[in-house]
Amino acid sequence: MGTEKKNRKEKQNVEYRRRTMVLRYRWKEEVLVCGALIVFAFLVNAGIQIHGLAGDDLYLWQNFFEDSFWRFLFPGENSRFFYHLAACLEFIFVGNHISWFVPVNLVINGLIAYTVFRAARRFSGSGAVGFVCGILYLLSRMSYYQISQVYGLMESLGLWAAVAILYYLYRYLNENEEGDSCYFVACGLYFIVCFINERYMVLVMAFLLPLLFRKEKRILNWLTPAFLFLLVQFVRILTTGTLSPAGVDGTYVLESLRLGQVLEFLLWQLLYLLGINMGPASLCGQPWVETSRLLKLAVTLEGMITLSIFVLFIIRLVCDWTNIGSYVKNAALFVGFIVLCMLSSSVTIRLEMRWIYVSMTAAWLFLAYMCGVVTGHSYEGGQSFEWKGIRYHRGGLISLALLTAYLALTFYTENYYRGFYQNLSFWEKQQEYNSLADQTWGRYGGELSGKRIYILKNTYGISQGDAETFFQTFEANGEDADISVYFVDSIRDFGQVAQNMVILREDPEHQAYQDITSMVRELKCEGIYGYYPDGWMDENAKMRVMAGSTGDIVLELLYPDATTGREVMNISMDGWQAASVKIDQSILYVTLKTLPYRTVELEFENNFYLGSAQEQRGSDRLSIMVNVTAD
Repeated sequence: MGTEKKNRKEKQNVEYRRRTMVLRYRWKEEVLVCGALIVFAFLVNAGIQIHGLAGDDLYLWQNFFEDSFWRFLFPGENSRFFYHLAACLEFIFVGNHISWFVPVNLVINGLIAYTVFRAARRFSGSGAVGFVCGILYLLSRMSYYQISQVYGLMESLGLWAAVAILYYLYRYLNENEEGDSCYFVACGLYFIVCFINERYMVLVMAFLLPLLFRKEKRILNWLTPAFLFLLVQFVRILTTGTLSPAGVDGTYVLESLRLGQVLEFLLWQLLYLLGINMGPASLCGQPWVETSRLLKLAVTLEGMITLSIFVLFIIRLVCDWTNIGSYVKNAALFVGFIVLCMLSSSVTIRLEMRWIYVSMTAAWLFLAYMCGVVTGHSYEGGQSFEWKGIRYHRGGLISLALLTAYLALTFYTENYYRGFYQNLSFWEKQQEYNSLADQTWGRYGGELSGKRIYILKNTYGISQGDAETFFQTFEANGEDADISVYFVDSIRDFGQVAQNMVILREDPEHQAYQDITSMVRELKCEGIYGYYPDGWMDENAKMRVMAGSTGDIVLELLYPDATTGREVMNISMDGWQAASVKIDQSILYVTLKTLPYRTVELEFENNFYLGSAQEQRGSDRLSIMVNVTAD
């Protein structure tokens, strides 16, 4: 008995060590896959940056710092408090490091890709298929908004929760032991996603199919989604005063709903899933009719591969007739979920590509499921062969080869479409604000505080309020920035360029700004010799000065030493004697008159120098400080 007990304990120890080893390697594998997907997210989105907040992002930041916490969570115009809570945490983490928003978005998108990998691996029974789906998710052109905007966090969280609902409903439909717990997890996710974005309320219908297919008899399972839907409506009434979901541009869905338009947008979304961009360039980047022939060929091949996998899926259904009911039910769940997501994105006044991302992700997961069925992870029959001790299903190798070819084509098609992001409606504005940040905060940093910024023309249409808020975003804790912004039509609209001034002009060709402070300073007051930008002047000096609207050129003379009464400054204007000034005070003002906006040459001859000066910059010695004003 003792020997048997000892052997049994030894076997248990061996089994425990084996399981521990499997879990250890599985843990390392999971971390490796997640890290690889996050790295790929950074690689494929290289070049996308946020240096300054623009548009809705700027408005959201302003609400965060100006409103109370509860007012920010429940603003009144919508009921997205789970998203606003996440945005609050993101703002706290990022602070005034505006450029951090893109890395944060990329990490989140990488984690979503890992979730897609896990789901696709379960649906297909293949880690390779799961990893391909994760890469497909990150490659998608539809990620543009999630990466390049602070508001993209809302789209990311909504997609994440929606895909998780599909995953747990699939498990509820196919698992007996853990099915019930998965079902209620899906219910909880539904409640959350409704308060990330209200368009996901339609997913309540997705619960009906698995309930019907499982012939669910427990009344609680039927009532829970309905109760949550009614609870969502009740909360919306309390927080927004209306049941109608908010649309775009201040519209409401129930007011702008048009059946013909919904059907058109549903067709557009189906074409999007096939790689065909629809709608104007401002919403899709590059319409299908304007794409290259090579792109059209690649998209056609993608469609043929998808069709081939679907045909193999149908063949497997016919071959495995005894399990066809399970396959059809799962396929119906995927298709129903995709249709519901497409419907939720078709009821507003326009169709934006970012709204199709969740449908596209679900379509790839359905593709993974079909590959899994073809591979035979849930089917023991079919032709197979053994190589080096490993058994392979012929159908599985064919489907994996087709999926790999699909991925290779997607690398080309999605990167082609990504090359036209600059055509998107918000992209130009974001680039302009990025440049404004680079030319101000990026160049001057903390020295920008106390400066006056002059922007010539303002054809970009920045409002005074947005300009002031824009610079507040770079201050710690959102404090008021000690920066003044002025929009002027010409450099004639201000006087000489002081040390606390920054002059910017627009560069529409590159959607950028240019800092022309030094150029304008030299244009308005250029030291030819003996006069330096900090105001110091030698014994002999010459400068070129542009007069202002009055024609008056005012010289402020500062002599930081004791005077003897014999110090004299002789000033010539364009070769003619303009003034002779006796330096008998520490501060003197001299006004020279000329025509408005005329550029004149002023020549100075000083019969004195500053004996206490510690340096000599030119051939002559430093004499006095001269500040020039010409308004």
